[in-house]
Amino acid sequence: MSGKDCDKENCSTLEVPDFKNALKQFQILVEKTVAQKTKERLGLHIEDDDEMIDYDKFYTTTQTLFGPEVKDHNVKAFFRKINNNLDARTEWCEIFGYFIGESDGTSSQTKDENVIFLLSEKQQIPHAVLKRQDVITSIVKVPHLNFTVTSSQKGILTIFDNQVILTQINSFIIPLGNIYGNQMSVLATITVEDTNWIAGCDFLHQLKFVVAVTTERTIIVWDYKSKGRQNNGFIIKPMENGLLCVCTVTKSDDLAKDTILMGDDKGYVYLLNVTADQFGLKRCKGKKESQLQALDSKTFNIVKRKLHDDWVMKVKYISELNCFGSCSSDSIHSFILDDIKRLKDNLPVKEFSVPKGVNAFTYCAKAKVIVTGGHDKLLRLWHPVVNSKPSGKLSGHQHSVVELVTNEKDQQVISLSSTKIFRVWDLQTLSLLQVFHDDQGSPGEMEASAMVFDNDNGTLITGSTVIDIYPLTQVIQDRRQLPQTHEKKINVLIYNMALHQILTVCSESILKVWDLETGYQIYQIEDAHGLNIEVTCAAFERKGVYLATGACDGKAIK
Repeated sequence: MSGKDCDKENCSTLEVPDFKNALKQFQILVEKTVAQKTKERLGLHIEDDDEMIDYDKFYTTTQTLFGPEVKDHNVKAFFRKINNNLDARTEWCEIFGYFIGESDGTSSQTKDENVIFLLSEKQQIPHAVLKRQDVITSIVKVPHLNFTVTSSQKGILTIFDNQVILTQINSFIIPLGNIYGNQMSVLATITVEDTNWIAGCDFLHQLKFVVAVTTERTIIVWDYKSKGRQNNGFIIKPMENGLLCVCTVTKSDDLAKDTILMGDDKGYVYLLNVTADQFGLKRCKGKKESQLQALDSKTFNIVKRKLHDDWVMKVKYISELNCFGSCSSDSIHSFILDDIKRLKDNLPVKEFSVPKGVNAFTYCAKAKVIVTGGHDKLLRLWHPVVNSKPSGKLSGHQHSVVELVTNEKDQQVISLSSTKIFRVWDLQTLSLLQVFHDDQGSPGEMEASAMVFDNDNGTLITGSTVIDIYPLTQVIQDRRQLPQTHEKKINVLIYNMALHQILTVCSESILKVWDLETGYQIYQIEDAHGLNIEVTCAAFERKGVYLATGACDGKAIK
């Protein structure tokens, strides 16, 4: 067949030379996609935004190369495969629905696609400070302080410090916290005696306090740093209604002020600004240690507006949109997304209506999509500026959706049902990637819905009577490929607390200094005590400026 007999517009199949060229172009497309995904996972900057290859661009390019013979679902499956496992072997025939090795190829592909979280590496951390039959109601990550904050139904607030523990195996220095999940230790905890149910908590980033709300119409402000002081927090009461959820507005230019958003059981959303002066001037020296001081809510300027006709289930501030969101099981005013100024001026707000309401929502900035879930078991995808109709729906849950979180880096959403069934969804292809369940605890504990995704460490953290940490498979695989610190065995491993650096010395007397945060080598010294003299010990002085070393010949150098 020649070009005279058939042109590109009329020919239903590609000529052999054209097909070979299409295969070459497709291979280049795959290589560019893998290279881009690799840079994203390594946190490297992608210079040209026009060359960003998402699923839509990948699909359009593939259709242009091969025409209508390529089916939608096959392209989705191929894209998921290279997206979830950058080292996976691929064949061009897979985009036409054919796999090498018959059923083995298909099962291998399915396995690569579905294992997003490596369940065999799940860590379970007992919550030592919880009371009997108590359940975690909220989990909050504080990335810049490396904290995890939790609240429980029976009035316990806890801050965990996510430590990184170093260990030595032959010629490797291994950060255990980075491979197997951070080692969480209790930094501070408090039991609020005069409350029966803490509904949620968050962290005040400017004041460095923890804020929590209760169904007994109170706001708790806890200064976790106030060890040994006369009182370490405040209770603001009474509020008009029982409070069910709380969040903080993360964008604040005032270092002495934090903005708090709350939702109650009558459909109201509250706005409260708090300053250091409001709490600093009201400390009472007559109170016993660890006792919370009561403050009258009328002394605070609290703005409220009724936005829903039922309980406010969640309230969040979405900094990328400069908007707050609130949701309710109300079928008409199910989800609200607007500027926090609307809480003050009573102008119309942007409403999203969903049958049986919305229990939870999340936003993926990379995909520019809001995901909602509720009692009708469906996940709905919305464009932030279009509230008339969802842009997509995801079905699969058999029970109510109670929580949603986002894996921003991979553009995935993790949904949790009331029976603790987790489902992982790809927002690029609108496909289900993984299903797993948590059968920890009694039926009563199965109702817990505390969940957060740690985007820094690539882990899903959930809470009931214990804290469970599920790592991403890709994170485990990447971190098992350990870099070699020295060629020979390590004699010395010490930490410089002042400079946050690690010093290592091997049996060849090569001294290396590493930055703990980045893992990069800062400098190295060879033959510190002279040629062929092995360094056997070392220590930093208290300020971290001077280093003393000792060698096998009994001599010390400072």
